[in-house]
Amino acid sequence: MKSKLPRIFIILLGIGFLINLLQSYFTPLIFDEAYYWHYAEKLSWGYFDHPPLVALLIKISGFFFDGELGVRFMSCVLSTATLFILWSTIDNPKKKDYVVHFFVLAYSMTLLNAYGFFTLPDTPLLFFTALLLYVYKRFLEKPSLFWGIIMGITMAGLMYSKYHAALVIIFILLSNIKLVFNKYAWLSVFVALLCYVPHFIWLSQNDYVTINYHLFDRPNDPYNFKKYTLGYFVNLVALFGLTFPWVYWGLFKARANDKFTRALLFLVYGVLIFFFISSFNRRIQTQWIIVISIPLIIIVFRFMMENEIAKKWIYRMGLVNIAIILYLRIGLVYEPMSPIYYETHGNIGLVKDVAKKIGNMPLVFENSYRNAPIFEFYSGNNTYSLNNESYRLNQYSIDDSEPKVQHQKILYLSGRATDADEIFTKEDGSKMYGKYIDNFESFRKLKTLLEEPVDFKAGQEQIFQLYNPYDFDIDLNKLQFNVAYMTDFKIVKDRLPIIPKLNDPNITSIGAKDTLTYTFKFPEPRELKDPTYVRIGIMENGLIYGINGKNTKVK
Repeated sequence: MKSKLPRIFIILLGIGFLINLLQSYFTPLIFDEAYYWHYAEKLSWGYFDHPPLVALLIKISGFFFDGELGVRFMSCVLSTATLFILWSTIDNPKKKDYVVHFFVLAYSMTLLNAYGFFTLPDTPLLFFTALLLYVYKRFLEKPSLFWGIIMGITMAGLMYSKYHAALVIIFILLSNIKLVFNKYAWLSVFVALLCYVPHFIWLSQNDYVTINYHLFDRPNDPYNFKKYTLGYFVNLVALFGLTFPWVYWGLFKARANDKFTRALLFLVYGVLIFFFISSFNRRIQTQWIIVISIPLIIIVFRFMMENEIAKKWIYRMGLVNIAIILYLRIGLVYEPMSPIYYETHGNIGLVKDVAKKIGNMPLVFENSYRNAPIFEFYSGNNTYSLNNESYRLNQYSIDDSEPKVQHQKILYLSGRATDADEIFTKEDGSKMYGKYIDNFESFRKLKTLLEEPVDFKAGQEQIFQLYNPYDFDIDLNKLQFNVAYMTDFKIVKDRLPIIPKLNDPNITSIGAKDTLTYTFKFPEPRELKDPTYVRIGIMENGLIYGINGKNTKVK
């Protein structure tokens, strides 16, 4: 990368970095950031929802700062480096005359702006996408051992950021099929896979929990055009705000006159087509397609330098975008200025209200991997998310958070208006209901295993296995069982109790790391006469039934 930069470039890049630092310091964490901070409390080669790089960034940030900046500092660094890399990737002698236009284009992109300081998996994803494009351009100019190794390391960085990174790699490679005959390209693939081995091992050791969740276990809804496909097109507009007509105009006018531009176009169109097709199956979240912002900055900036109309309107509308974004960013810090009630608002006050009541007592949240880490971050109390059958599995289902709250007096917090000892009200009027439990005990890691596919027939005798992964015995009298009947979309329609039996009625406990075999009969469904999936759940000590079994396909 060329070291000589226009002075105005350094100034505008520095201003953006400084604004992001200030925003990071003064803005309370959003729920997902707190969740990833929880990841970083114990570094690992993988986590339930994502690869580990986001946790590593938070851990590194924590070496330099405390508080919110100790979560976000590396995001500020990476987002600044991303713009520097993009600038360095653009080989056009006229670009020094359009520095301000470059920054207006980049800073006006809505989510790209947000990921300038929020610490989310997309932050390193955007950085490594920009870096891969830069490295790939140099690789095309001079394929060599050096660039092959660097490209492999960069691809590994992408995959350690987010699984969607596979799309970036695939579409860049598809843009140049002749790479299959390039020994250095194969070297880069080998290096990437070698670097990724620790994560493969983690997945294997954890029963591929991340892949199973994202591909097989997530519930879905029947297709809804307005919610899915139309919502996808709304996201395409939201990515760029008021500049979107000229951004997509620049994309449509671009031509693949060289291999690098061909890679840019393959990446953008590939991602757009992939998620358009996916929109017929599920709702597409805006951040899933944010990666197209990186190649589009290069494509559209080139277009701006050649087209006066695009340059004029992107500059004008970009400045309006920036003004709106800055106003919203101030609203994140100073709540009275915010036009909406955002998720950062009111959390610190709520945490203080709860802490004032309970001191350092542990907190157990019903179905909230969002509230549990927010409360732990701002109060320092041990917290745990107790996930039941109405929710989903998450990092709290596989890590060591559960033992930290066992056999202690805890405050159990939920959104259900039950017989509560404490009621807390957030600024938006939502309530949180608390119940004290003197000796909390849960066994959410107990596993129920059905043979797959299961031969479903109400009243017919079946078997399932109960596995105890804990290093202590568990009294079976503390456990009750139920069965959930699910649709094709894994939506639960029936939850019915079952009374399974052991062959030996004298067995009263299940040993550590032991397995027991139960016989039971499927109860007659009430709503779903022909379930597509079934699952066995466990209630311990009167808590709500958990997600202890896999969604098992019915024959």
